[in-house]
Amino acid sequence: MGTTAEDVRRIALALPETEEKLAWGMPTFRVKGKIFASLADDDASIGVKCPIEDREELIAAEPGKFFLRPGHDDNFAWLRVRLTALDDEDELEAILLDAWRLTAPRRLAEEYEGEGEEATTG
Repeated sequence: MGTTAEDVRRIALALPETEEKLAWGMPTFRVKGKIFASLADDDASIGVKCPIEDREELIAAEPGKFFLRPGHDDNFAWLRVRLTALDDEDELEAILLDAWRLTAPRRLAEEYEGEGEEATTG
């Protein structure tokens, strides 16, 4: 199964006020200028914003899916995800949405959540 770099690009850019910008030679995805995800240079994994306190549990639960780059991610609220290990696009979308929510300004995130609720209840 798994997902691809093109899936990442399509899903990330569908989130409100998201843009793609190259940094360090890699595509990054930003909301209001702040990075919430980036593709690795081999397109096999992504880095996503993730609370530092959540990383150990995620990696322990699914080490084939989640990992850190030693010496690089140690002190940052960042987690790596192997695209081929994801179950499907829904899982990728949930991961990207979580990272986007952590990065987006509160008002924008709340507006987006409100639109989603209206769509499901309206």
